[in-house]
Amino acid sequence: MNDRQKMADVQNMHDSREIEIDKVGVKNVKYPIIVLDRANGHQNTIATIDMYVNLPHHYKGTHMSRFVEILHEYKNMINMKNFPDILKEMKARLDAEAAHMSVSFPYFIKKEAPVSKTPSYMEYQCGFKGSMGADNTMTEFIVSVSVPINTLCPCSKEISEQGAHNQRGITKVDVHTKRFFWIEDLIDIVEKSASSDIYSILKREDEKFITEHAFDNPKFVEDVVRDISERLSRDTNIRWFAIEAENFESIHNHSAYAYLERDNEGGKI
Repeated sequence: MNDRQKMADVQNMHDSREIEIDKVGVKNVKYPIIVLDRANGHQNTIATIDMYVNLPHHYKGTHMSRFVEILHEYKNMINMKNFPDILKEMKARLDAEAAHMSVSFPYFIKKEAPVSKTPSYMEYQCGFKGSMGADNTMTEFIVSVSVPINTLCPCSKEISEQGAHNQRGITKVDVHTKRFFWIEDLIDIVEKSASSDIYSILKREDEKFITEHAFDNPKFVEDVVRDISERLSRDTNIRWFAIEAENFESIHNHSAYAYLERDNEGGKI
Protein backbone atom coordinates (compact mmCIF):
# COMPACT_ATOMS: atom_id res chain seq x y z
CA MET A 1 0.00 0.00 0.00
CA ASN A 2 1.51 3.37 -1.02
CA ASP A 3 1.34 6.67 0.86
CA ARG A 4 -1.61 7.92 -1.17
CA GLN A 5 -3.66 4.83 -0.35
CA LYS A 6 -2.95 5.37 3.33
CA MET A 7 -4.22 8.97 3.29
CA ALA A 8 -7.48 9.53 5.13
CA ASP A 9 -10.48 10.83 3.14
CA VAL A 10 -11.45 13.50 5.65
CA GLN A 11 -14.31 14.89 3.55
CA ASN A 12 -16.10 11.53 3.65
CA MET A 13 -15.80 11.22 7.41
CA HIS A 14 -18.98 11.35 9.49
CA ASP A 15 -20.00 14.72 10.91
CA SER A 16 -21.60 14.38 14.34
CA ARG A 17 -23.68 17.58 13.99
CA GLU A 18 -25.72 15.95 11.19
CA ILE A 19 -26.73 19.23 9.56
CA GLU A 20 -27.28 19.20 5.80
CA ILE A 21 -25.78 22.12 3.83
CA ASP A 22 -27.72 23.49 0.85
CA LYS A 23 -24.72 24.50 -1.27
CA VAL A 24 -21.01 23.75 -1.01
CA GLY A 25 -18.43 24.07 -3.75
CA VAL A 26 -16.15 26.49 -5.54
CA LYS A 27 -16.82 30.14 -6.35
CA ASN A 28 -15.22 32.66 -8.72
CA VAL A 29 -13.23 30.07 -10.65
CA LYS A 30 -11.56 31.75 -13.63
CA TYR A 31 -11.31 29.19 -16.41
CA PRO A 32 -10.88 29.13 -20.20
CA ILE A 33 -14.02 27.77 -21.85
CA ILE A 34 -15.43 27.24 -25.34
CA VAL A 35 -18.93 28.46 -26.17
CA LEU A 36 -21.08 28.11 -29.27
CA ASP A 37 -20.79 30.92 -31.82
CA ARG A 38 -23.41 31.24 -34.59
CA ALA A 39 -21.01 32.79 -37.10
CA ASN A 40 -17.89 30.73 -36.40
CA GLY A 41 -19.08 27.55 -34.72
CA HIS A 42 -17.14 28.03 -31.49
CA GLN A 43 -15.55 30.88 -29.53
CA ASN A 44 -12.84 30.75 -26.87
CA THR A 45 -13.35 32.97 -23.84
CA ILE A 46 -12.56 33.24 -20.13
CA ALA A 47 -15.39 32.50 -17.71
CA THR A 48 -16.08 33.11 -14.05
CA ILE A 49 -17.72 29.97 -12.71
CA ASP A 50 -19.54 28.98 -9.51
CA MET A 51 -20.21 25.26 -8.93
CA TYR A 52 -22.10 23.85 -5.94
CA VAL A 53 -23.77 20.68 -4.71
CA ASN A 54 -25.78 19.96 -1.59
CA LEU A 55 -23.91 18.21 1.24
CA PRO A 56 -25.76 15.42 3.10
CA HIS A 57 -25.77 15.72 6.88
CA HIS A 58 -23.51 12.71 7.41
CA TYR A 59 -20.56 14.02 5.34
CA LYS A 60 -17.95 16.34 6.81
CA GLY A 61 -17.15 18.03 3.51
CA THR A 62 -17.12 17.79 -0.27
CA HIS A 63 -14.20 17.20 -2.65
CA MET A 64 -13.51 20.67 -4.07
CA SER A 65 -10.98 19.54 -6.69
CA ARG A 66 -13.58 17.42 -8.46
CA PHE A 67 -15.51 20.46 -9.63
CA VAL A 68 -12.62 21.76 -11.73
CA GLU A 69 -11.78 18.22 -12.87
CA ILE A 70 -15.28 17.97 -14.34
CA LEU A 71 -14.81 21.25 -16.25
CA HIS A 72 -11.58 19.96 -17.73
CA GLU A 73 -13.04 16.57 -18.64
CA TYR A 74 -15.72 18.32 -20.69
CA LYS A 75 -12.89 19.87 -22.69
CA ASN A 76 -13.88 23.30 -21.36
CA MET A 77 -17.01 23.25 -23.55
CA ILE A 78 -20.02 24.84 -21.82
CA ASN A 79 -23.27 25.65 -23.62
CA MET A 80 -27.04 25.28 -23.41
CA LYS A 81 -26.88 21.78 -24.88
CA ASN A 82 -24.41 20.15 -22.46
CA PHE A 83 -25.23 22.15 -19.31
CA PRO A 84 -27.52 19.39 -17.91
CA ASP A 85 -24.80 16.79 -18.53
CA ILE A 86 -22.30 18.76 -16.46
CA LEU A 87 -24.76 19.11 -13.57
CA LYS A 88 -25.53 15.39 -13.73
CA GLU A 89 -21.81 14.60 -13.60
CA MET A 90 -21.39 16.90 -10.59
CA LYS A 91 -24.13 15.01 -8.75
CA ALA A 92 -22.63 11.63 -9.56
CA ARG A 93 -19.02 12.47 -8.80
CA LEU A 94 -19.83 14.23 -5.53
CA ASP A 95 -22.59 11.87 -4.36
CA ALA A 96 -25.10 14.72 -4.17
CA GLU A 97 -28.85 15.05 -4.71
CA ALA A 98 -28.70 18.55 -6.18
CA ALA A 99 -26.21 20.51 -8.29
CA HIS A 100 -25.94 24.17 -9.23
CA MET A 101 -23.69 26.06 -11.64
CA SER A 102 -23.44 29.61 -12.94
CA VAL A 103 -21.12 30.71 -15.72
CA SER A 104 -20.48 34.31 -16.82
CA PHE A 105 -18.22 35.26 -19.70
CA PRO A 106 -17.44 38.00 -22.22
CA TYR A 107 -18.78 37.16 -25.66
CA PHE A 108 -17.59 38.94 -28.81
CA ILE A 109 -19.57 39.60 -31.97
CA LYS A 110 -18.09 41.06 -35.15
CA LYS A 111 -20.05 44.18 -35.98
CA GLU A 112 -19.80 46.62 -38.89
CA ALA A 113 -20.26 50.37 -38.49
CA PRO A 114 -23.59 51.48 -40.03
CA VAL A 115 -22.25 53.61 -42.93
CA SER A 116 -18.52 53.02 -43.41
CA LYS A 117 -18.92 49.27 -42.71
CA THR A 118 -15.70 49.35 -40.68
CA PRO A 119 -15.52 46.03 -38.80
CA SER A 120 -14.76 45.66 -35.10
CA TYR A 121 -15.66 43.37 -32.21
CA MET A 122 -18.29 44.28 -29.62
CA GLU A 123 -18.14 42.72 -26.16
CA TYR A 124 -21.27 41.47 -24.41
CA GLN A 125 -21.41 39.95 -20.94
CA CYS A 126 -23.32 36.68 -21.13
CA GLY A 127 -24.06 33.81 -18.80
CA PHE A 128 -25.79 30.54 -17.97
CA LYS A 129 -27.24 29.56 -14.61
CA GLY A 130 -28.85 26.23 -13.83
CA SER A 131 -29.82 23.75 -11.13
CA MET A 132 -30.66 20.05 -11.16
CA GLY A 133 -32.67 18.11 -8.58
CA ALA A 134 -32.70 14.58 -7.27
CA ASP A 135 -34.52 13.10 -10.27
CA ASN A 136 -31.97 14.55 -12.75
CA THR A 137 -34.43 17.09 -14.13
CA MET A 138 -33.52 20.75 -14.49
CA THR A 139 -35.21 22.84 -11.80
CA GLU A 140 -33.84 26.08 -13.30
CA PHE A 141 -31.96 27.17 -16.40
CA ILE A 142 -31.45 30.84 -17.21
CA VAL A 143 -29.55 32.44 -20.09
CA SER A 144 -28.43 36.05 -19.57
CA VAL A 145 -27.11 38.80 -21.83
CA SER A 146 -25.96 42.31 -20.88
CA VAL A 147 -26.03 44.69 -23.82
CA PRO A 148 -24.60 48.25 -23.95
CA ILE A 149 -27.02 50.62 -25.67
CA ASN A 150 -27.56 54.32 -26.36
CA THR A 151 -30.76 56.18 -25.47
CA LEU A 152 -31.93 59.71 -26.19
CA CYS A 153 -34.33 61.34 -23.72
CA PRO A 154 -37.85 61.94 -25.17
CA CYS A 155 -38.56 64.66 -22.62
CA SER A 156 -35.35 66.53 -23.41
CA LYS A 157 -36.13 66.38 -27.12
CA GLU A 158 -39.68 67.62 -26.56
CA ILE A 159 -38.83 70.64 -24.43
CA SER A 160 -35.53 71.74 -26.03
CA GLU A 161 -35.24 74.06 -29.02
CA GLN A 162 -31.85 72.56 -29.89
CA GLY A 163 -30.70 69.00 -29.33
CA ALA A 164 -31.47 66.53 -26.56
CA HIS A 165 -29.34 64.74 -24.00
CA ASN A 166 -28.42 61.13 -24.61
CA GLN A 167 -26.49 58.54 -22.64
CA ARG A 168 -25.04 55.09 -22.69
CA GLY A 169 -26.84 52.38 -20.78
CA ILE A 170 -26.75 48.67 -20.00
CA THR A 171 -29.76 46.42 -20.53
CA LYS A 172 -29.70 42.93 -19.05
CA VAL A 173 -32.13 40.23 -20.14
CA ASP A 174 -32.61 36.84 -18.47
CA VAL A 175 -34.66 34.18 -20.24
CA HIS A 176 -35.87 30.66 -19.54
CA THR A 177 -36.62 28.84 -22.78
CA LYS A 178 -38.06 25.54 -24.00
CA ARG A 179 -35.23 24.73 -26.38
CA PHE A 180 -31.88 25.93 -27.71
CA PHE A 181 -31.54 29.39 -29.20
CA TRP A 182 -28.65 31.64 -30.26
CA ILE A 183 -27.67 34.35 -27.80
CA GLU A 184 -27.00 36.60 -30.81
CA ASP A 185 -30.77 36.71 -31.41
CA LEU A 186 -31.41 37.94 -27.88
CA ILE A 187 -28.71 40.60 -28.20
CA ASP A 188 -30.28 41.74 -31.48
CA ILE A 189 -33.68 42.18 -29.80
CA VAL A 190 -32.13 44.44 -27.15
CA GLU A 191 -30.23 46.56 -29.66
CA LYS A 192 -33.35 47.04 -31.80
CA SER A 193 -35.14 48.37 -28.70
CA ALA A 194 -32.60 51.14 -28.05
CA SER A 195 -32.36 54.62 -29.55
CA SER A 196 -29.24 53.39 -31.32
CA ASP A 197 -26.60 50.69 -31.21
CA ILE A 198 -23.15 51.07 -29.70
CA TYR A 199 -20.04 50.21 -31.74
CA SER A 200 -16.33 49.77 -31.01
CA ILE A 201 -15.23 51.80 -34.07
CA LEU A 202 -17.04 54.71 -35.74
CA LYS A 203 -15.95 56.98 -38.57
CA ARG A 204 -17.36 60.50 -38.89
CA GLU A 205 -20.10 59.40 -41.29
CA ASP A 206 -21.08 56.67 -38.82
CA GLU A 207 -21.20 59.10 -35.90
CA LYS A 208 -23.44 61.45 -37.91
CA PHE A 209 -25.78 58.58 -38.77
CA ILE A 210 -26.04 57.32 -35.17
CA THR A 211 -26.55 60.80 -33.71
CA GLU A 212 -29.40 61.54 -36.12
CA HIS A 213 -30.89 58.06 -35.80
CA ALA A 214 -31.01 58.35 -32.00
CA PHE A 215 -32.60 61.81 -32.28
CA ASP A 216 -35.36 60.33 -34.42
CA ASN A 217 -35.80 57.39 -32.03
CA PRO A 218 -35.96 58.74 -28.42
CA LYS A 219 -36.38 56.20 -25.60
CA PHE A 220 -36.89 56.28 -21.84
CA VAL A 221 -35.69 53.24 -19.88
CA GLU A 222 -39.41 52.47 -19.59
CA ASP A 223 -39.65 52.35 -23.39
CA VAL A 224 -36.66 50.03 -23.63
CA VAL A 225 -38.03 47.38 -21.26
CA ARG A 226 -41.51 47.60 -22.76
CA ASP A 227 -40.26 47.22 -26.34
CA ILE A 228 -38.15 44.20 -25.40
CA SER A 229 -41.07 42.73 -23.45
CA GLU A 230 -43.35 43.00 -26.49
CA ARG A 231 -40.89 41.03 -28.61
CA LEU A 232 -40.18 38.36 -25.98
CA SER A 233 -43.87 37.89 -25.17
CA ARG A 234 -44.52 36.91 -28.80
CA ASP A 235 -41.73 34.30 -28.80
CA THR A 236 -43.28 30.87 -28.16
CA ASN A 237 -39.86 29.44 -27.20
CA ILE A 238 -39.61 31.68 -24.12
CA ARG A 239 -41.25 30.53 -20.89
CA TRP A 240 -40.15 33.42 -18.65
CA PHE A 241 -38.04 36.56 -18.90
CA ALA A 242 -36.75 39.46 -16.84
CA ILE A 243 -35.50 42.76 -18.25
CA GLU A 244 -33.38 45.31 -16.41
CA ALA A 245 -32.40 48.63 -18.01
CA GLU A 246 -30.05 51.21 -16.49
CA ASN A 247 -29.13 54.51 -18.14
CA PHE A 248 -26.01 56.32 -16.92
CA GLU A 249 -27.58 59.76 -17.15
CA SER A 250 -25.41 62.41 -18.82
CA ILE A 251 -26.99 65.44 -17.06
CA HIS A 252 -27.80 63.85 -13.69
CA ASN A 253 -25.68 62.42 -10.90
CA HIS A 254 -27.73 59.24 -10.85
CA SER A 255 -28.91 56.46 -13.15
CA ALA A 256 -32.40 55.96 -14.57
CA TYR A 257 -33.68 52.41 -14.00
CA ALA A 258 -36.51 50.10 -15.02
CA TYR A 259 -37.21 46.41 -14.35
CA LEU A 260 -39.85 44.13 -15.83
CA GLU A 261 -40.48 40.41 -15.28
CA ARG A 262 -43.04 38.24 -17.05
CA ASP A 263 -44.05 34.58 -17.18
CA ASN A 264 -45.29 33.59 -20.65
CA GLU A 265 -46.80 30.35 -19.37
CA GLY A 266 -48.28 31.38 -16.04
CA GLY A 267 -46.15 28.86 -14.13
CA LYS A 268 -42.81 28.71 -12.39
CA ILE A 269 -39.35 28.76 -13.91
